[in-house]
Amino acid sequence: MVLSLATLGGYGYFSDELYLIAAGRHLDWSYVDQQPLVPLLAWLADTLFPGSLIALRLVTTLAIAVGAVVTGLITRELGGGSVAQVVAAVAYGVAFIAQGQTLDTGALDLVLWTLVLWLVVRWVRLREQGVDRDRLLLAAGVVTAVSLQVKLLIPLLWVLLVVSALAVGPRDLPRRPLLWAGGLIAVASALPGLLWQAVNGWPVLEFAEVVAEEEALFGRRGVGFVVWVALLAGIVAGTVLMVYGLWRLLASRALRPYRFLGLAALGVIMYVGLTGGRFYHVIGVFPVLWAAGALRFESLVARRRWWWAAGPILALSACFALMGLRWTPESAIRQPTEEELSDVAVSTTISQFGWQELADSVARVHGALPQGLREKSVILTETYWQAGAVEVYREGRGLPPVFSGSRGYWYFGVPPQDATTVLYVGKNPGELRRSCGALRQAGAVEGRVGLEIGTPIWVCEQVTEPWSSLWPRLRRLEIVG
Repeated sequence: MVLSLATLGGYGYFSDELYLIAAGRHLDWSYVDQQPLVPLLAWLADTLFPGSLIALRLVTTLAIAVGAVVTGLITRELGGGSVAQVVAAVAYGVAFIAQGQTLDTGALDLVLWTLVLWLVVRWVRLREQGVDRDRLLLAAGVVTAVSLQVKLLIPLLWVLLVVSALAVGPRDLPRRPLLWAGGLIAVASALPGLLWQAVNGWPVLEFAEVVAEEEALFGRRGVGFVVWVALLAGIVAGTVLMVYGLWRLLASRALRPYRFLGLAALGVIMYVGLTGGRFYHVIGVFPVLWAAGALRFESLVARRRWWWAAGPILALSACFALMGLRWTPESAIRQPTEEELSDVAVSTTISQFGWQELADSVARVHGALPQGLREKSVILTETYWQAGAVEVYREGRGLPPVFSGSRGYWYFGVPPQDATTVLYVGKNPGELRRSCGALRQAGAVEGRVGLEIGTPIWVCEQVTEPWSSLWPRLRRLEIVG
């Protein structure tokens, strides 16, 4: 956490952070690709500390730190001593330290899954000792309710936990009244979002199909999925510890009461991999696997076996993780070649530059318009990243409202009916072209913005079609990449 905080304000907004701030300015009960909690946090940070990257990202860094501690607590509940607890917590920190560098839904959902697993593991451990502590299951339901305000993903974990418990025990888990009381709390928290999805035709399901296409496009299906999961778990130590922990949960006699956790974790990984979900949707089950793997590691160290390799392996894993922090000064980062942009680390870094320049370029084109056109103008962008950038940097530049048909941004609102001039940012105006009395390229974005160079800026004059009929045709849940 200390290392992450030291580099937290480096570079600029990540593209998805811009979208989250924009989503926070258009708060709703649900979105195409997430739930309202993270946009709300982005809005609070942007309102209380405008322009502060540290304030925006602080909650994510703290969440990763909390998750490392809770991973140690899971290890203790499984019977691990101080060495095992530290090893599991270090595996967590090494794998996710870089994820705490930007505000996103994945980091918060990760720590909430970790909390749920800790509460369930603690309930099982006390049950084995003859102590009924069902309020832990109620607390797990409350944490689940919070998780459902981040993503609609955690029900997958609960379904697999209950099915696995019925298969291998503890079979009385589904019969606990407080478990279902917690479930009712979770369902109640999700109802407004589910109603929003139902009213809007369940776009979350349509978006899931787009996600599957993207994962296939980027080679993250099949073997590619396994490779990316291994990379995410942490090169060297994290992956080995995770695989070994899964085997221990499934095969160890000492961990027999917790076998259902291993089956549930395996089920989550297989389901996400087979259905084409994001490879990082599986990270919530990593902590319990690391905890189980660390138990055996501790016994080997206690018998002075393999201790000579433990230090170098952990150090090597930590070095890989620290490479993800923002050590390089922004001024020292050069523009990458097209070949280098295929590297995910490079492309992720470059996605944090050029957004203010995009807004400046749009402002120059807008300022050059005649007064009559400016008064009835709006900005329309090709991607939700571009829309978020212009929205965040719009103040002080005299820019009109921003809209986009891209993904969740389409649901943020329809341009007013009296908007007859459109500044379009993107390569191809598409459907808009057919509704323009006059369309011309009036400029281009200077330099590289994210992964794009010289994005055109178009001016569409005299929109000939009512926005009420044009707007539905501009909606795109397109593949990004």
